[in-house]
Amino acid sequence: MNRRLTGIAATAVVLALSATACSSSKSSSGGSGAKAAAGGAGAKGAATATSAADLGGMDALVAAAKKEGTLNAIALPKTWANYGALMDAFTAKYGIKINDANPDGSSQDELNAIKQLAGRNNAPDVVDVGQAAATAGAAAGQFAPYKVATWSQIADAQKDSQGLWYNDYGGYISIGYDAGKVKTPPTTLKSLDNPAYKSQVALNGDPTKANAALSGVFAAALANGGSLDNVQPGIDFFAKLKSEGIFIPVAATQATIQSGTTPITIDWDYLQASAASDLKAKGIDWKVVVPSDGLFGGFYNQAISATAPHPAAARLWEEFLYSAEGQNLWLKGMARPAELPALQQAGTADATALAALPPVNGTPQFATQDQVTAGSKLVVTGWAKATG
Repeated sequence: MNRRLTGIAATAVVLALSATACSSSKSSSGGSGAKAAAGGAGAKGAATATSAADLGGMDALVAAAKKEGTLNAIALPKTWANYGALMDAFTAKYGIKINDANPDGSSQDELNAIKQLAGRNNAPDVVDVGQAAATAGAAAGQFAPYKVATWSQIADAQKDSQGLWYNDYGGYISIGYDAGKVKTPPTTLKSLDNPAYKSQVALNGDPTKANAALSGVFAAALANGGSLDNVQPGIDFFAKLKSEGIFIPVAATQATIQSGTTPITIDWDYLQASAASDLKAKGIDWKVVVPSDGLFGGFYNQAISATAPHPAAARLWEEFLYSAEGQNLWLKGMARPAELPALQQAGTADATALAALPPVNGTPQFATQDQVTAGSKLVVTGWAKATG
């Protein structure tokens, strides 16, 4: 489980806005219809194209992207949400090389790179960021508006109306544990308050900096009488576990799991579930439970840099990600893609991958921007004192 931070202290991080999407989905790999055919010589340049049609259609976009030959990505760990397979598939399909800078970087690192590297060939073309960074980047004019062919298949609450950012994939906070070391399987977040788990429970990072860890605090708040408007019970819960020697302030990774340092981790379910197969090869029986007492979810977001050095490749990457092929590759990585309800309605969701998702029972809660802004500020100011 790689760690991707979101720069909470810098951007007052915000998670995704909604839990569900509706309507049907079609692959975005097809043509753009009559409007595309009419593009011709009058089509816009890639840097100002707000759709494939603006450039003359998908064929024209593909040709322009292939001519550029390169896509600069950033902060995409290969084991995160199946990004390794996504990048390989894109390169195999279009022959475009992907440079992935700083794979374990943060969303804030991504925004910083857009600003600091503007005008250089190694600047990011596209970003995958948490909601706080998506909101901040859009407000700062760092993103270019673009609407993929399947734009209507992304729920309104999961995208910026102008196309500056759009949800890509998400999931739920979960508990992962080494069944070989943890003899009493945890089933809820509250069940972690057990002396049997001494020196075993960890988050995926520091919640004052890491999106997944902050989300773990929100989930703990829901499990302990708090709410999306009151995360203090979540902070108090971890403070109690720390005082009892149960919670350890170690950022959980596959390496810490293999070493036995963090046999119980709280993290996104898609990271835990995808890690299970890797850990199995290491002889570790990793189990994943989505706790019903703290059912908290969130999405990440795609955006195109307004100063992308490879603007056509950036737009083609988004078209690929929001095609049925791209969405199903996220699904195969145990992440729930934004267009999943549409894929299911159209019958194009990968059935095997869908069945492999960790079961979810109950009604998930997703925080609004205001709720997470307030909650993250509380965590930033109170976490160190509570768990130090």
